[in-house]
Amino acid sequence: MSDRDPRDVIKPRIRALKAYTLAPRTAPVKVNQNENPWDLPPALKEEVLERARAQPWSRYPAFIPADLCESLAGFAGWRADGILAGNGSNELIQVAFGCVVEAGVKVVLPEPTFTLYRQMVTVFGGDVIGVPMREDLSFDVDAMLAAAQAPDVKMIVVCSPNNPTGAGLDAVAVSRLLTAFDGLVVVDEAYHEFSGWSAVTLLPKHRNLVVLRTFSKAMGLAGVRFGCLLADPDLVTELDKARLPYNVGRLTQAAVQVAIEHYDDVLKPRIDRLVRFRDALTVRIGAIDGFDPVPTSANFFLVRSRWSPTDVCEAMYERGVLIRNVSAYPMLGEYFRVNVGTEDENEAVVSALTAIAQERT
Repeated sequence: MSDRDPRDVIKPRIRALKAYTLAPRTAPVKVNQNENPWDLPPALKEEVLERARAQPWSRYPAFIPADLCESLAGFAGWRADGILAGNGSNELIQVAFGCVVEAGVKVVLPEPTFTLYRQMVTVFGGDVIGVPMREDLSFDVDAMLAAAQAPDVKMIVVCSPNNPTGAGLDAVAVSRLLTAFDGLVVVDEAYHEFSGWSAVTLLPKHRNLVVLRTFSKAMGLAGVRFGCLLADPDLVTELDKARLPYNVGRLTQAAVQVAIEHYDDVLKPRIDRLVRFRDALTVRIGAIDGFDPVPTSANFFLVRSRWSPTDVCEAMYERGVLIRNVSAYPMLGEYFRVNVGTEDENEAVVSALTAIAQERT
């Protein structure tokens, strides 16, 4: 038997990485993962199960879920042959990066942003050019475009609204990126339903645009795992070569179809309600001495804290409220993140933060 450590064959840059993970904590009030607090209604779950039961489980699903892509086309406002379905948008991030990033390739990322982007660039052998956001935590488009002029930059990636800052880009800003940069511009729209604008409207004019969507957040299907990629059909043909076969199971397809069909009568009213809750919650937290929420266009927001965010998060957890400590992110040493929950959950957040502030004042 060899005494060699089997990890020696792993790429050094991967061994140097810290795995993307989340501490396995739970609490009565869980507002740390930007989830929709309302589950799919039981009647719709039964509809999903009925459709799944009618399918042959011993057979693979369609290699390309054509019916689902047609539904997504009507729902998202883009052509079916320009849509790639995935097991969550994270899989499609991996697909897109895997097709572009290799040794010597550079990717421009605003920072702070979703940490999985940097992780995937590193795994595939590329390098990140990080562009700090402005002091108010908004995107610095000029700086991103300047960074993109460096040699071997093939991709700009923006999350809009951005996780964890909540900042969004508008049509003018995204159009500037698309026009001034020859590589791919990836716009991750995991939270676009809360912002009121989508980059999908720019797809007909820009062949270098890639839009990512997920059903995990606003659509309330985080446990089902589904996302989609929208882009020029010729580009989708190439990206599809990196997709694993049969990646979207029958149950997931049924759930997505039901969600699309009931978007207007069930899901959209919930999204609108969360936006109202968000606006009210930021005002209430802003009225607590020592806490300063950051404006957002998502279903979550940052809060600048007079006290250590780590200490505040621990104190919240002791009170049964789980929020996200983001103080290790660039520029966010004084911040924690809260996502919008139900009325009772939001009340618990306000009550706990008020008690913590009173104890420390």
